Amino acid sequence: MSIAITGANGQLGSLIIKELLQQISADQIIACVRHPEKAQAYHEQGIEVRYCDYDQPESLITAFAGASKLLLISSSDKDDTVRLRQHAHVLEAAKKVNVEHLLFTSFAFLEKGLISPSHLYLATEHAIHTTRIPYTILRNALYTDFVGVLGLEAAIASGQLPILPGVWKFNTVTRGDLALGIAAVLTGNGHENRTYELTASRPWTFDDLVLVLSELNGKPITLVEDSQLQNWIYGFLGKIDTSSTSLDLERLIGGPVTSLKVSIQQLMSSNVGGII
Repeated sequence: MSIAITGANGQLGSLIIKELLQQISADQIIACVRHPEKAQAYHEQGIEVRYCDYDQPESLITAFAGASKLLLISSSDKDDTVRLRQHAHVLEAAKKVNVEHLLFTSFAFLEKGLISPSHLYLATEHAIHTTRIPYTILRNALYTDFVGVLGLEAAIASGQLPILPGVWKFNTVTRGDLALGIAAVLTGNGHENRTYELTASRPWTFDDLVLVLSELNGKPITLVEDSQLQNWIYGFLGKIDTSSTSLDLERLIGGPVTSLKVSIQQLMSSNVGGII
C-alpha cells in the first residue's frame, strides 16, 4: 500500500503525515508538494517527495503514479472557479493512474451553507462520485483557532469580550484531531464510499469560551453583546452550519476530541508575544 498526500507541506497535511508515521512505514507515504525544496524534513524521514501542482496536470500524473490511496487536500486558491478546475485536474489524474481509493477534505454539513465555497465543495464531491473510484469524503469542521480573530488578547486585558448578538454554537475541532481521524481512515479498512462529518460531538458557546479564558488567565472575563460590532467573521459564521454535530470523528479516533480548554491552551502557547 502507498498513500499519496497532496498539500503535504501545509498545516493539515504535515500533521496527517506525522500521524501516518505512527502507523505505517515512511516508504509507504508519498508527499506531494508544490515546493519540494521546502520538504527536506520528509526526505530525511525516508518519505518520497514528489512535485505536485494542481495547475499543471502533467505533474499530477507523475506525482500520483503507483499510489493505491490518494488524499486530495482541498486547494487554498482564493478563486473558487480556479479551485474547482484544480480539483478536476486531480480527479482526472487519479483516474489515469488507477488510484484505488480517493479521499477528499471537504467541509462539514455543506447542504446548510450559504457561502460560495459550499458550492465548490459540493461540486467536487459530485465530481468524485462520477469518477467511479471508491471514495471517502472527509467533511472537516471549522478549526477552533478561528477564535484568533475575535480579539481575545484585548478581551483578557479589558475583562470583556464583545460579541455580536445571536445564538452562537460551534462544532469546531483542532487540526490535530482531524489529522488523527484522517490518518485512521487512510490506514484502516471499510471506509470506501462513505462521507464523514468530522465535527465535535457537542457544540460550545461564547459563554464556554469566556469561562475557559477566565480560568486560564486567573481573572474574570465577561461577554458584552454589541449590535454595532464590526468584525467580518460574524458574516462568515452566519452563513455556515457551525452548530450541527456528529460522532464520526470521535469514533475514528477512538475517544473524545480535544476540549475547548486544551485547544485554547495550545493556541495561547503557540503564539509568542500575544495570545492570538
